[in-house]
Amino acid sequence: MPLSALCNAPRKAGSRETKGHEEMKRILSQCQKELAQFQRDRLTLALAFILPFMTLIIFGFVIRLESKNIPLFVQDFDISPLSRAYTERLFATNQFDPIPNSKFASQNPQGIIDQGFAKAAVVIPPDFSSRIKSGLTSNVQVLVDGTDVNNARIIKNSIQATTKFFLKDSGLQSSSEQVIAHIRLWFNPGRKESLYIVPGVYAVILWIYPSLLTAVAMVREKEKGTILQVYASSLSAEELLLGKGLAYLIIGIIEAILIMIMSSLIWQLTLVNEPTPLLLGTLVFLIDSIMFGLLIGVRAANQNSAVQAVALLGFLTALLLSGFIYPISNIPFPLSLFSYIVPARYYIEITRDAYVRGTGWAGIWLSMLMLIILGLLLFNASRRVLKRMQLSN
Repeated sequence: MPLSALCNAPRKAGSRETKGHEEMKRILSQCQKELAQFQRDRLTLALAFILPFMTLIIFGFVIRLESKNIPLFVQDFDISPLSRAYTERLFATNQFDPIPNSKFASQNPQGIIDQGFAKAAVVIPPDFSSRIKSGLTSNVQVLVDGTDVNNARIIKNSIQATTKFFLKDSGLQSSSEQVIAHIRLWFNPGRKESLYIVPGVYAVILWIYPSLLTAVAMVREKEKGTILQVYASSLSAEELLLGKGLAYLIIGIIEAILIMIMSSLIWQLTLVNEPTPLLLGTLVFLIDSIMFGLLIGVRAANQNSAVQAVALLGFLTALLLSGFIYPISNIPFPLSLFSYIVPARYYIEITRDAYVRGTGWAGIWLSMLMLIILGLLLFNASRRVLKRMQLSN
């Protein structure tokens, strides 16, 4: 081997190491610059920490899928011990609130529902107890407000189940049941809605606010003209994206830690399996959120358009196409196809597994893989757009 080749080999290796060191140095410098700017902007600080906490509180307490405190009006024309026992059984479910008869004695049940004072009305006929004791069928009239279809279905099923239980408990149901289903709620026997809602709120918060902060920071560079200095420097598109992304990833991690701590204190949420899938899933999801914000930032012309894009493409998809409130199976085709590219869909599966199911990696590995793939696609798209802008300038 020639002597020149022996001398050049170490230099090439050393140059590659030096180049990598310089790239990392530029990325960290860009990260420090972003964090310094972030600390000086009080409005951005509020957007990063106060609004996510308010969103957690509002969504965690306001969103309820199980109807409770439903105003129910009972008109008892029988006024017998049996009819009073049936009325007490209806309200013993703790799902209905009684409407006082004295206040609406002169009105019919339909008028009370029409005026919005009650969501349902039960009319007990005068011969209620006598017909039941004679072994005959007594027709109880039930009127349900069908404005909210889901709520109407819940009221109907609850009154039917309560009536059936009342007859069985009073010894009035003569025929024996041939099939009895012993139902046990798995994973969440106490039917705590916070176990379903709050882990889903994690996905909405960590998708909206980190991406919004990143998009606004990127657009601000354009509006102030400082992006031209970046174009003229030796900083590459990848280094700029990684530097900004690293800064807001740190901020996103702080946000995630804070909302998880607040959730454990307010709703007593606890992990049901080891935390590694949740921690790694949160990190990957935050990276996806940052990459989404960078993509919006390099495409948007100003901060208003960036905010609108994040609200439309980020918030609405995370809220409606992720399975946060409504099952994905309820989304009609072809709109359901868009749910496959919504990262919040996969992160919700990870959070609900961590707090409810507890299956671990066996149940969420595919969701983790999809988050990684979507993050790479978002980063590549941001890099290509920014590189074209850098070349054009």
